[in-house]
Amino acid sequence: MPETTEESELHNGHQPQAEPEPESKAESQPESKTEPGPENKPEEALKLEPVVTGADPNTKEEDKESSIQSNDAATPSSTDQNARPQLRKDEGNRTFTMRELLTEFKSDEEEVGSPYSRESTQRQSNQNSAAMELVSSVTGADEEGQSRQRVLVYAAKRYAAALEKNPEDYDALYNWALVLQESADNVSPDSTSPSKDDLLEEACKKYDDATRLCPTLHDAFYNWAIAISDRAKMRGRTKEAEELWEQATKNYEKAVQLNWNSPQALNNWGLALQELSAIVSAREKQKIVKTAISKFREAIRLQFDFHRAIYNLGTVLYALAEDSVQTGTTNPKEMSSNELYSQSAIYIAAAHALKPNYSVYSSALKLVHSMLPLPHLKDGYLTAPPFGNTFPPHSDWKRTEFFLNQEALQQVIKVEQKQVSRSLSGRIVDAGNTDKKAIRVDIPDIISVSASADLTLPPGAGLCINTTSGQVFLVADSWESLDGWLDALRLVYTIYARGKTDVLAGIIAT
Repeated sequence: MPETTEESELHNGHQPQAEPEPESKAESQPESKTEPGPENKPEEALKLEPVVTGADPNTKEEDKESSIQSNDAATPSSTDQNARPQLRKDEGNRTFTMRELLTEFKSDEEEVGSPYSRESTQRQSNQNSAAMELVSSVTGADEEGQSRQRVLVYAAKRYAAALEKNPEDYDALYNWALVLQESADNVSPDSTSPSKDDLLEEACKKYDDATRLCPTLHDAFYNWAIAISDRAKMRGRTKEAEELWEQATKNYEKAVQLNWNSPQALNNWGLALQELSAIVSAREKQKIVKTAISKFREAIRLQFDFHRAIYNLGTVLYALAEDSVQTGTTNPKEMSSNELYSQSAIYIAAAHALKPNYSVYSSALKLVHSMLPLPHLKDGYLTAPPFGNTFPPHSDWKRTEFFLNQEALQQVIKVEQKQVSRSLSGRIVDAGNTDKKAIRVDIPDIISVSASADLTLPPGAGLCINTTSGQVFLVADSWESLDGWLDALRLVYTIYARGKTDVLAGIIAT
């Protein structure tokens, strides 16, 4: 199945700026689950992997979006994964600018004295020396990398000087951690001294120190989690990797607690959980996967066109379907494997419609296209009132079929077979009344969609569609089913609002 996309952004400084939407780059995908699909699924088994927020699924440098969040600049990081024929993880590479590292630095050079003891400043000096040695020994792979590393070394010296004067300067600690993390990305793939892991480990120590001094520094928790995730990826499916992924998820959780309005942090949290689920025991796996699904969904609901999280949600659902098929286990209270495959295809199709030029999404769509209920994007059952009567008695509500495409949500009315009779004159007379009107909600007319707890609705998972013509109330079969309808309606409207309706129409028409 499709790989997933992850998002990492370097957050510099304290006043975080709006986090750019990440774009993912198709690279070595972090291992994820591979699972077989239903009868209509592609012959090849796909592997769902997290797509780093901030990377371009295509290998274009300008599309990198996984970024270590820095209050000053965002830097992408990426990772992809391949298994058997599968959809690659859409992850990104960090492209971090040092503007903030240099301009935000406090000019402590003018200070004459320091209130800290000689012993504490000496201890800090020793720690600084070890970190400086690591940064100074990094050589870029090319001329651009070498130039960038010179800037990083200069910044590191400034932060070291600041810390010698004030060991409790958490700004300097945090920014120095960013320098170490950026230097790790600048290390040649075959370098062993220093190794990328050495630099990331040192960066983690700086983030730890910074957050102890300032426990509300959410950007530090976010970037720290990215550094831990990068270290975990180097360790495969080992116990050490499991411990690192667990630590990364805790730091993402802390970052979200401190800054709830961060779709990138939610997306990466979901990715870390997805990676962790591939290592833990089968008993723990399902719970972790469901938590990952909820994080991707939360990210999408904060930013409806966040294609990386949309794609990642598709991959994790695909993996869940694969697991269901492989184990042969079914839970009547949950979606079947075929329903999971179909739902997965909806998110992959939506991600492709939003970013049709991304090769990762295009490849993934080819694998899941046949799982869509063509020529529709989604179909299923909803309980609906009679046409034109919003709040009739509960006994008048009927469970009927609906389908969703690029134009509308449409109720399907099963027309009764016409009963015909021949009059004495030989003229055919229609004895059945088949002129029944169906509920139809045109996509451009939608204002909002939401779950509804209106007490006048029949028992179940209520759905409210607010349109320019008024409200339409329906009831889904379950709350899980409702999530699928809500997401599908929001995605189709977002695709329409972004002017990509023709792309979606082309997907479901073929």
